[in-house]
Amino acid sequence: MNNNRGRGLQPNALGTFDTVVMAIAGSAPAYSVAATTAVLVGAVGLASPAALLYCALPMMGIALAFSYLSRIDVNAGASYSWVGRTLHPFLGFISGWALVVSATIFMVAGSLPAGSMTLALFDQGLADDTALSTVVGAAWFVAMLLVVLGGARLTVRAQLAMSGVELAVLALFAVLALFHTGNARAFDWSWLGFGHFDGMAGFASGALVAAFYYWGWDVTSNLSEETRNSRRTTGLAGLIGLGIVFLLFEVFTIAVNVILSSKQIDDNDANVLGVLGQEVWPGVGGKLLVVAVMLSTIATLETTLIQVTRSLFAMGRDRTMPSALGRVHPRWNTPWVAIAVVGGVALAMFIAANALGSVGDILSDAISAIGLQIAVYYGLAGLAAVVAYRKTLLRSAGDFVLGGVWPLFGALFMFWIFFESLGELDTAAVAIGIGGLAVGLVPMLWYWRQGSDYYRPARLDATHTIEAEYVPVGTAPLGTRVHEGLSTDF
Repeated sequence: MNNNRGRGLQPNALGTFDTVVMAIAGSAPAYSVAATTAVLVGAVGLASPAALLYCALPMMGIALAFSYLSRIDVNAGASYSWVGRTLHPFLGFISGWALVVSATIFMVAGSLPAGSMTLALFDQGLADDTALSTVVGAAWFVAMLLVVLGGARLTVRAQLAMSGVELAVLALFAVLALFHTGNARAFDWSWLGFGHFDGMAGFASGALVAAFYYWGWDVTSNLSEETRNSRRTTGLAGLIGLGIVFLLFEVFTIAVNVILSSKQIDDNDANVLGVLGQEVWPGVGGKLLVVAVMLSTIATLETTLIQVTRSLFAMGRDRTMPSALGRVHPRWNTPWVAIAVVGGVALAMFIAANALGSVGDILSDAISAIGLQIAVYYGLAGLAAVVAYRKTLLRSAGDFVLGGVWPLFGALFMFWIFFESLGELDTAAVAIGIGGLAVGLVPMLWYWRQGSDYYRPARLDATHTIEAEYVPVGTAPLGTRVHEGLSTDF
């Protein structure tokens, strides 16, 4: 399978620090706490910190899987390429399609809070107007669309500014929350145990929502073709980013449990963080955290656009979707056709979403549906890593645990919460989640019948890559290409 037809993306545009920032922004710490805490509390109550903790462990296994796979296959499609070359091309396409659908749904679900938060800075009453929130959110979306179109360097500069302010505000309020008095309840270590879950089904529902919290750190893999030393950097940045957002999620979720009452959480389901800020620092705190949430939401719209457009670019390049999606702008080195298509589809969905109900209602169903799709493509990537490294796992205890046991545990956990949650979710959430995946069968079967090379893949096997590492220049056998410490046979 030739992954390098025609003009490519801009190489070496991002460094390690840039990529770590993108990983953190992808998980959107402020947005996730503000928009998702009410959904998580509704699912598991006071066990919210436990759900985040116990989902973080298998999620780290998935991050390890992405890290290992990125060492042996640098591809903007990430799991789409890896799963297709290890498990089966059909599963690879579904993995990529799950990301495309979940990201597209999120761009609507995420743009609405961006609009709502912007309006809340001026008048809280305007923030509850779904139509007006949709218009303002769509304007932010178009702005991020233009930034992403402008290239990887412009994208990361905008990201550094937005995420820098967001993380500074969150760090300030994490400290203030520690010294807050007049709390609704005292901290209890049982919040980190299993006692507050309503059985295994309740735990699975909470874990599905928690997966949505963490989702997005893997944008680093979609940027691999634009990152310096990407075989090392993309995986490392994803692991570091995941660790940082885990700490932020735990601190603020515990703070919500301690400081806010159940009524405050229920009455402010689309902006829990703003209410928390008002309690911690009356008068100023609420506004500051609204700014943080707004910036976080806009920042994660940008990273989501990168994920979906790079995935579609890889699909267009492989002829598993219309080949026009694989075209790159001659000046900005960005997949401009994919960006234009995603922009058009998302804007059409903004109009449709306006008729579905309040911002909170739309978010609740969208988060659950996206959680199902995340579980699918993360789970498949975890299995892909184990298969790709199966011949090397017994070389050391580290390889066995980090490259085999932990990714496999993460994969099995993702599949378990997917099936366990189906019976607990609303019909709308299941219809959006499963229906969105089912739609992908149409282009998959069409382009398979058209004879795309993607469906005749070169198998991905870590053994050959590992054996080829660190071949000294001048000692490689004739017919071997040496590049960045790696050698690959022609």
